[in-house]
Amino acid sequence: MITAIYPGTYDPVTNGHIDVIRRAASIFDRVVIGVVGEPRHKSPMFTLDERVGFLREALAGAENVEVDVFRELVVDFARRWEAKVIVKGLRVTSDFEWEFQMNQLNRTLAPEIETVYVMASPSVSFVSSSGVKEIAAFGGNVDELVPEAVARRFRELHPDGRPGTPENPQE
Repeated sequence: MITAIYPGTYDPVTNGHIDVIRRAASIFDRVVIGVVGEPRHKSPMFTLDERVGFLREALAGAENVEVDVFRELVVDFARRWEAKVIVKGLRVTSDFEWEFQMNQLNRTLAPEIETVYVMASPSVSFVSSSGVKEIAAFGGNVDELVPEAVARRFRELHPDGRPGTPENPQE
């Protein structure tokens, strides 16, 4: 049996993540979604329980997919699950630059674990968790971008949205 892990913060899970997960599940015998318990590079908007719950609800019925939390190195999480593969989704060129660096570090720590990249489907290649959060905060409709449980939670958090327009981080 070939086990793959798909690590991330999933803050929140998007339809882009679900696309990659379902496609990976059609390739590998088991896919373990690794939710980062305590991200070091950003503060999550959603609690760990919410992030895990969103994933479990969105993936209900996917028999060879499991969700687990990890607080160790990705390669140690992979070893814990006896995974031979780390799955990473790619949307745009900038994703590749970051993932390439991570791959080299992971390969140094665990040369026995391979990284497999799954290109996002064109219909979701533009979807990012940060973009979805900003759209929702301004009252935009994210129903087409995230699983229903996530969209419902955004409607609870931002019933009226914020006034104004989103900021351009490049200005």
